[in-house]
Amino acid sequence: MEKREQLYEGKAKKVFATENEDFCIVSYKDDATAFDGAKKGSISGKGVVNNRMSNYLMEKLEAEAGIPTHFVEEINDRETVVRKVSIIPLEVIVRNIAAGSFSKRFGVEEGTPLLCPTLEFCLKNDDLHDPMVNEYHIIACGWATKEDIETITDYTFRINNYLKEYFKGIGVDLVDFKIEFGKTKDGKIILADEISPDTCRFWDSKTHEKLDKDRFRRDLGNVEGAYQEMMRRVFGE
Repeated sequence: MEKREQLYEGKAKKVFATENEDFCIVSYKDDATAFDGAKKGSISGKGVVNNRMSNYLMEKLEAEAGIPTHFVEEINDRETVVRKVSIIPLEVIVRNIAAGSFSKRFGVEEGTPLLCPTLEFCLKNDDLHDPMVNEYHIIACGWATKEDIETITDYTFRINNYLKEYFKGIGVDLVDFKIEFGKTKDGKIILADEISPDTCRFWDSKTHEKLDKDRFRRDLGNVEGAYQEMMRRVFGE
């Protein structure tokens, strides 16, 4: 598929048009940001890890968990053809273990297993610092319908159930993750964006070593090594 004009550039990806209006090409960057872009840097090889891991996991979710996704075809290590969607302006967050902002907000010690997975919605808006919203806010402001929320909730818990077991099998605890959904031209809701060390907290099951972007956020060092370790575990490389 032919890459044409750039449609969008975000913190971690560029999106390009193609000759087919139903498809785009996503190109993953090595740029890294944290705290709504206040902290900036670069993680060598990050784009390759995020592209390949996201594609692999989305293929598995489609084939083995029945989750519709935007993935179409991996072109190379950094670029992928995806279905064009209108992104629903919500970050959908699942937490299995207390960490990060959850621990700060609720005073729950980081590393505490939660009695059940929690689901949070945040409005995608950097200027407002992605505020947490509930179903009433979402419906009242027209960001999504009640039916949309029900579909997203169903897909999200199915994704969590599948990914928790998958990562457990490679010695990784899925602490929490953020996903996004979009609507195709015909109104179908599908999983979009990415599933990667940028959007998930991964801890080694035995040592609890962090294998994700928290190493960048918290200046823990060996950021590239953590991303490469996740790549090695997923692909056996």
